[in-house]
Amino acid sequence: MKNIKFLLVGVLFGIILSKAEIISWFRIYEMFKFQSFHMYGIIGSAVVIGIGLMFLFKTKKIKTIQGEAIEVIAKKKGVSRNLLGGIIFGLGWALGGACPGPMFALVGKGILPILVVLLGALLGAFTYHAVKQKLPH
Repeated sequence: MKNIKFLLVGVLFGIILSKAEIISWFRIYEMFKFQSFHMYGIIGSAVVIGIGLMFLFKTKKIKTIQGEAIEVIAKKKGVSRNLLGGIIFGLGWALGGACPGPMFALVGKGILPILVVLLGALLGAFTYHAVKQKLPH
């Protein structure tokens, strides 16, 4: 029962994704064919909000509920790793027609072919977990 708030936030997130047409395969297809600004506008807005929040985290202006500062851990810089990861992510997104966020919302809407994509994502996550010790980080 103590985790019910996370379930409710997830359901609300799914409703928002659905109403904003972010989970629409057609909208994703439009984006990859450069036919519409809809998805680019949403993704761009998320990037701008993320940049703003990271700035506030780094300047210690946002704190936890207990009043503690949120520590931002610097990651290793590596253009090639980010490019390779982005290419793999983008190819999966283009082939599957969905990124990880909307996959569960699509299952909730009854779009059953997304179960194949969801299975592939889960297999990929488990495979990464199994080999991550051997990968350069």
